[in-house]
Amino acid sequence: MISISLVYKLNTQLAIIMSKTRNQENLARVQKTVSQALDAGVIHLATEDKHFIGKTIRLKGQDLLHFGSCSYLGLEQHPRLKEAAIEATKNFGTQFSSSRAYVSLGLYQELEAMLEHSSGQPALVSASTTLGHLSLVPLIVEEGDVILLDHQVHASVQMATQLMASKGVRIEYIRHNRMDILEERIQKLSSKHRKIWYMADGIYSMYGDMTPYQELSRLLEAHAQLHLYVDDAHGLSWTGEKGMGTAVPHFKGHERVYIAGSLSKSFAAGGGVLFFPDQKSKQKVRIAGGTMIFSGPLQPPVIASCLESIRWHAEPEIAALQQQLMNKIQVANRIIRQKGFDQPQETDTPIFYLKMGEPTLAVEMVKRLMDRGIYVNTAVYPSVPYKKAGLRITLNNKLSLKDIALLFDTIEEEYSVVSEVNLQGDKQVKPLRLVAAS
Repeated sequence: MISISLVYKLNTQLAIIMSKTRNQENLARVQKTVSQALDAGVIHLATEDKHFIGKTIRLKGQDLLHFGSCSYLGLEQHPRLKEAAIEATKNFGTQFSSSRAYVSLGLYQELEAMLEHSSGQPALVSASTTLGHLSLVPLIVEEGDVILLDHQVHASVQMATQLMASKGVRIEYIRHNRMDILEERIQKLSSKHRKIWYMADGIYSMYGDMTPYQELSRLLEAHAQLHLYVDDAHGLSWTGEKGMGTAVPHFKGHERVYIAGSLSKSFAAGGGVLFFPDQKSKQKVRIAGGTMIFSGPLQPPVIASCLESIRWHAEPEIAALQQQLMNKIQVANRIIRQKGFDQPQETDTPIFYLKMGEPTLAVEMVKRLMDRGIYVNTAVYPSVPYKKAGLRITLNNKLSLKDIALLFDTIEEEYSVVSEVNLQGDKQVKPLRLVAAS
């Protein structure tokens, strides 16, 4: 008779072998898709501009309409932000080279105070959003907790949770935005774990859709063990009062909600920010957060531009620019509906995803758009499922309505050409199709 311990040992070894096999398969897929994109000349590019205007970038000797920027309000050339950075450089130099555990530039305190005033809750600035995750997650998640990750939550959040996996914290994945599955898992796990953490993006960086905030609020009220961690990096600045994004205004400092954000992207400066439900948890991360102790600081020009951006976002002008961008989002959605493009769902954000299918199709389409003077991002594995490759399109206020119409007209014109080209080289590739327009 085979002992139970032997069966357990064999099952464990089998699981390790299967995990290694899956990792090897995933690595092979990543290498394949990246190699295809590299060979086509659509990734790992470098600009040739002598200065930026925001609307175009110069690649391979050609000026391209830039539909790949995360600077949604187009503030990187704002005179006030540039002057603030220049003045800080004159006053403090190009860097302040000391760990924040010892001493930090006084501008840091001013920046965090302004963020707390704008958000209405404790805020801590980090050198980047990723480094913020790495400080916060290991200190709020404890042994005996369980982490539920949305399948599309940003890779930087997943990276931080792996530190907890190494300590034995259970981690599961939830199908994207499926609140029914999330609630089932909460009910199942509540008897075994003290805290249940659900981690998600406020706005998902590939698909451009939002986390279902109303449903999450309902689940928070219904389940006292549920705690939320929301990465709203793509939500800050272009939406919300004073540019505070999607999550901060919705949860209003809820005692079981932690929020991370970005001061680059639409804020047009640099670094990340963490929003806490109370001063005690903020101080805990400030004192013991690994990247708060050991990583370098933001430098004077960046902190100063952050400060000026926060000030500007508190002024009336922000509402007009936010509305200008929203008008462009609505126009883009209307064109996509009219043309019947394969968009998983309509978005109320400046990030659009058009499904193409096989990675070769997405890469070929991006290459052809570049040949015609338009740059968009490829959305391929591992950022999206392997056979759900597509185009990732971002809007910003430097682009006109005419530019947006030109983009979608050009995509429509290239659809059949891209299908035919890829079919000649790969009989397994299915031809592109337009879905029925609503």
